[in-house]
Amino acid sequence: MSDPLRPPVSAFKAPIVMRPNRVVTIERFILDQQGVQPEATGPLSEVLYDIALTAKLIAREVNKAGLVDILGETGDTNVHDEYVQKLDEFADDCFIKTFDHGGRLCIMASEEHDEPIPIPPKFTCGDYVLLFDPLDGSSNIDVNVTVGSIFSVYKRKNDFGGAGTMEDLLRKGSEQLAAGYVAYGSSTMLVYTTGKGVHAFTLDPGIGEFLLSEPAVQIPLPGRKIYSCNEGYRQLLFPSTRRLIDHMQTPDENGKTYSSRYVGSMVADIHRTLLYGGLFMYPATETTPNGKLRLLYEANPMALVIEQAGGMASTGSHRILDIEANDLHQRVPLYMGSKRDVELAIRFESGTD
Repeated sequence: MSDPLRPPVSAFKAPIVMRPNRVVTIERFILDQQGVQPEATGPLSEVLYDIALTAKLIAREVNKAGLVDILGETGDTNVHDEYVQKLDEFADDCFIKTFDHGGRLCIMASEEHDEPIPIPPKFTCGDYVLLFDPLDGSSNIDVNVTVGSIFSVYKRKNDFGGAGTMEDLLRKGSEQLAAGYVAYGSSTMLVYTTGKGVHAFTLDPGIGEFLLSEPAVQIPLPGRKIYSCNEGYRQLLFPSTRRLIDHMQTPDENGKTYSSRYVGSMVADIHRTLLYGGLFMYPATETTPNGKLRLLYEANPMALVIEQAGGMASTGSHRILDIEANDLHQRVPLYMGSKRDVELAIRFESGTD
């Protein structure tokens, strides 16, 4: 028998609202973008599909690290005199084998190779150019830290067909048609832009598809007070950069300082900066006066993503995306993240603060 003084159970329950099915695969999303972006053509869409496929292949191996013989070094060094990890080699091979025969690219370049990677003569050349860092932060893979792939896509310089040239590779970042990264961590996320906003997809391992997890990503304003820097090089930093760090470590009027967060994997640090705000910095030092990170493989693609999300990317004196590339492995100092924090870095580096 019901109690007249006690409301019915249904009174404590929120009404059930049936939500529409919002599952959007990366393929469907890219196809939808073709309708709103004239430059998002069919062939460019196919390049993005192939990047997603490559990411799945690499993610599969990263997730098996420790179970199969994929950890550790190969015994070789790359063009930068860095030890090559087995996963570096695997990821690099995945990119090359996915793209060298599809008829969509005219030339490629990898951070792991001294020279451009041509399309084999027996395969058709397409209209696009791909530059990539196959596995950023790979030295961290042995300790299960997030690593990633970074990519950048351009249209070839001429319409004459045939093999691409160095001229197709040495470009301003502002000419990129698409750029992004894949983070291999607790989940695998693909984040990219085609110049009209930044979109994030998460790999659902159950169905093997990247699903839209966050459309139109924006760096929070003003963003968290976080800076990311390898302070192991502090004694080698120039005085202006040390003053910047000292400023961020000094309590403000509310007694708050910037928090220091540094993973040592650019993809992981940039992904956090994209979602939380703050400043990622890899400045010049006395031993690396031109910076350490590569313009074409790291700085340009990440700068496009950050700017499209409402942030800034600078060398401390110049916008990253305006730099004329003159070498395949050109390096630059780097400050990117929330506008407030990048502008602060520029003031210190220029001596106006």
